[in-house]
Amino acid sequence: MSLQMASKTTTALTQSRQWGRIEVFPSAVAAIAGHAATRCYGISGMAGRGLRDGFAELLRRENVDKGVDVVQVEEGLAIDVYVIVQYGIRISEVAHNLQETVKFEVERSVNVPVVKVNVNVQGVREERT
Repeated sequence: MSLQMASKTTTALTQSRQWGRIEVFPSAVAAIAGHAATRCYGISGMAGRGLRDGFAELLRRENVDKGVDVVQVEEGLAIDVYVIVQYGIRISEVAHNLQETVKFEVERSVNVPVVKVNVNVQGVREERT
């Protein structure tokens, strides 16, 4: 099985199989990672990659892939996730859980090893009840 993907471009992750090839675009991998992240305890939502006027932008549910960068490295995939966490939780525990969840879901879905998941906490949000 060959594996190809250019970093941060629209080039597809390609796997050659007996009956043809399978192409998975980085945006699809980013969507898988983003949806996995939003299901994690302590995550309020996905954030845009940059800050606007010092504030993190909370992305809508249909744009979760915009808060994820996927890059091919020699051993597999490296994923950067940009999130907003809930106020009052232990960020280190939530981040560790997020790393494990994203790694598991991406590897299960595209059958490519994930070598690292970098969690970038862009903000903290108090949940209203």
